[in-house]
Amino acid sequence: MDLRDLHYFEVIAELEHIGRATERLHRSQPALTGSVRRLEDAYSAKLIERTGRGIRLTTAGKTLLKWAQRARLDLDNAHREIRDLGQGVTGEVKLGIVPTAAQFLLPPAARTLLKESPRVKLKTIVALGDVLRPKLANGEIDLLVGTESFDEENVVSQLLAEDPIVVAAAASHPLFERPKLTLKDLVGHSWVLQPPGAPVRDWLDQTFERQRLPRPDVQVESTMLLMLPALIEETGLLSFISRLHLQEGSTGAQLREVKVRGATMRRRMVVSSRKDGYLSPAAERLISLLAKQARRHLD
Repeated sequence: MDLRDLHYFEVIAELEHIGRATERLHRSQPALTGSVRRLEDAYSAKLIERTGRGIRLTTAGKTLLKWAQRARLDLDNAHREIRDLGQGVTGEVKLGIVPTAAQFLLPPAARTLLKESPRVKLKTIVALGDVLRPKLANGEIDLLVGTESFDEENVVSQLLAEDPIVVAAAASHPLFERPKLTLKDLVGHSWVLQPPGAPVRDWLDQTFERQRLPRPDVQVESTMLLMLPALIEETGLLSFISRLHLQEGSTGAQLREVKVRGATMRRRMVVSSRKDGYLSPAAERLISLLAKQARRHLD
């Protein structure tokens, strides 16, 4: 069996279309059709079915795809480990990281890593966890820095620190004139929050509901987490963000925590990797540097 056939099969399965796969792979349609046919002959099983303009995998096809991906990752790991033997902290690290960690933890960690090891190449993708998790599974990234929100048998996670999410407002907000606040005191104020479905937003909504209070009145929704501090200060709205944003000089915005009992979400910031994946010395060093920064900012 030709490993190229497995690679072509992966692309066909991803795109669910042989025609689009020909464009990605720069191969003719007969060549890709022949590749699939050879695999079907080798395994004595039908792997794909035609569905209108595209294709879908059979049960056998889904099984082969799982093992083809694993074989590709194993070969890639072998290549990288052999290349790294005797070379020390060098090579490439592919990192997926959520916006808050990218803003506060990555810059000083990357600065130290590159100062120690100038030959290291760092490739980063900044996105939310639901975007990054599939990329970790298929080998597009080596490490995922984000919040602990999934438990998969092929993923291992290391705790970096606890990241408290708190109610925040501009320092001039009238709520700070009141001595003690309860969740009920926040009713009637307008908010800037992430859309429903974001874990932080859902946690806050459910917290209000458990107290038999109406959900926060959201006047502005934003998926751009890096914009939230500026939006909070400029609009005078309440928000629910990482306490990291409230550290002096962290964002330039003058924000304060609105201290309300029972309104602090405690999420765990972790770094995750594939259980059987190879981590280069550079990746291992980056993990330790990220952990150091997390302890500095969050502990």
